[in-house]
Amino acid sequence: MNKDDLLRMIDVIHRDKDIPKEVIFLGLEEALAQGVRKRLGAGEELVVKIDRKTGEITVEDDEQEYEVELAELGRIAAQAIKQVLFQKLREAERDKLFEEFEARVGQLINGTVQRFEGDELVINLGKCEAYLPKEERVRGETFQPGDRIRAIVLEVRKDGPRVRIIVSRTHADLVRRLFELEVPEIADGIIEIKRVVREPGYRTKMAVISQDPKIDCIGACVGVRGSRIKAVIDELRGERIDISRWSDSLETLIMNGLKPAMIHIDNVYPDVESRSAIVIVDEDQQSLAIGKKGQNVRLASRLCGWDIEIKTRAEFEAESLGRGESGADGDEAPAAPPEDDESAA
Repeated sequence: MNKDDLLRMIDVIHRDKDIPKEVIFLGLEEALAQGVRKRLGAGEELVVKIDRKTGEITVEDDEQEYEVELAELGRIAAQAIKQVLFQKLREAERDKLFEEFEARVGQLINGTVQRFEGDELVINLGKCEAYLPKEERVRGETFQPGDRIRAIVLEVRKDGPRVRIIVSRTHADLVRRLFELEVPEIADGIIEIKRVVREPGYRTKMAVISQDPKIDCIGACVGVRGSRIKAVIDELRGERIDISRWSDSLETLIMNGLKPAMIHIDNVYPDVESRSAIVIVDEDQQSLAIGKKGQNVRLASRLCGWDIEIKTRAEFEAESLGRGESGADGDEAPAAPPEDDESAA
């Protein structure tokens, strides 16, 4: 291989593997240094340099500098150079892939189901593979090889010579990203998703707020005849989604969070120290507010950031009498909910 062939080879690797030329030059210089040391029996002080423009190879050893030709190194040295170079190229590919997908943690990816490896689903992303563990799959969802799939990038780590990409279908950010795709107002920042909480496969609650008073945040998310929310529900295989309006008033936020159940709330008694609130409802609406297996009040608690307890007026007054207290008159000002935007996995 002459100098021109060497430069052409570097250019081909650069274009095919999308690896910076300087990384290839540095890897080749190290590989050549090891080959020359093996051929000449030299020590670590030997350094090989490749001219970036001419492809000329020079060796510096004990303050001496001389040119070498690849053909002069012999078969054993050439094999060592090839082995080291391939290793350096694999490391460069791995590092580039790691940087690319590390920047996409929390983002939506599209892929094709490739195969099963034990309990993990292997997804083909084109240039690499991702893994969907059993604990990150929604119970009841089934996939077959060849199926298209969407998921959230959960974790990226280096695993020896490979990059291991872990994705999730249970993370709440999956719902967030799907709505960003379906609702242009969210992508443009006009509507903000304040919080998403989810029990995967069953139900999701999402609180939104509009920065433009002329735009109805809930209507925009639902779409004409429910077209936008239906697209998200279809992607989640029928998972129920409740969209409510975010409010700085705790009472209003709790009332919105307990919807879509048509519940009349008599009063809300917050305890700022414990971040809990007792919600008083009519007796015939208590089970509706709590929901099946407590799901509605549990998700509403996570959405609001407060521990919500549903009671009837009779239960509340009986507990107050039992503690030797008179019933609260409801004049206590409700505390403001937290402003931080958290997503529950």
